[in-house]
Amino acid sequence: MHGSNRLGGNSLSDLLVFGRRAGLYAAQYAMSGAGSTVVADDVEAAAAEALAPFGGPSGGAPENPYTLHQELQQTMNDLVGIIRREGEMAEALERIAALRERARRIAVEGHRQFNPGWHLALDLRNMLLVGECVARAALERTESRGGHTREDHPAMVREWRPVNLLCHAEGEGIGLERVRTEPIRADLLALFEQEELAKYLADAELEGELGR
Repeated sequence: MHGSNRLGGNSLSDLLVFGRRAGLYAAQYAMSGAGSTVVADDVEAAAAEALAPFGGPSGGAPENPYTLHQELQQTMNDLVGIIRREGEMAEALERIAALRERARRIAVEGHRQFNPGWHLALDLRNMLLVGECVARAALERTESRGGHTREDHPAMVREWRPVNLLCHAEGEGIGLERVRTEPIRADLLALFEQEELAKYLADAELEGELGR
């Protein structure tokens, strides 16, 4: 919604707009019967996976979810921070892969009622997923734009402007796909000064859209 700018003040509008859209689509999907292929075995498998940390690892030393969380946080802070560099992000991806392997051996104590350690063990799956997506996409985008700053590629490259990087599951890791965005509508372009648009749009976009 806000491009590459990480504007905390806009988070509320994001939640309202996209939360509503997600809820409406989820309801529509459920009512269509498209999800009817989910069977009891799938539900049982998901439950068993969620409860696995209580049983401990089948092999190797058990891992503490708080330790893994701290190491992941430190990795992203040190190697995929505000100023990004190719070598550091490549190292971050190696560390994330190692953390994902260790996460298979997470063990928690206590019971299921309000167990923060268990909650963190479940959350770590998504944290590792998002961390890899961020690092892989940032490594791929060889330019600086908005909140994404590459020390080794300090300039903004116009050819990257209409390109989004789409992450998707690929085996045990993440695959990356370049997807071209739809052209900006003329009525939206009219809201901006032409000189401001010239800073960001690719030449072909600028000539085509502003010529309408």
